[in-house]
Amino acid sequence: MNIQMSIYYDKEGDFLEITNGDISNCFFDNLGNGLFRIVDKTTGEIKGIAIHSFKARTKSDSIKLELPFKFRFD
Repeated sequence: MNIQMSIYYDKEGDFLEITNGDISNCFFDNLGNGLFRIVDKTTGEIKGIAIHSFKARTKSDSIKLELPFKFRFD
């Protein structure tokens, strides 16, 4: 099964979303401070993250994130 990773950034809203697979059956779990975990309603699996004010949080051109899921490059 191929699972597609998706990275979406809304420049105007300064909103970053990184997802792993289909998130149509997910909810956004508010972790506070503009951070959200995207969780599958059925399995409880973390399918992604969302960050409000993303660019405002960065201090350099290099951005490193620890993702709440693993993915493979085949």
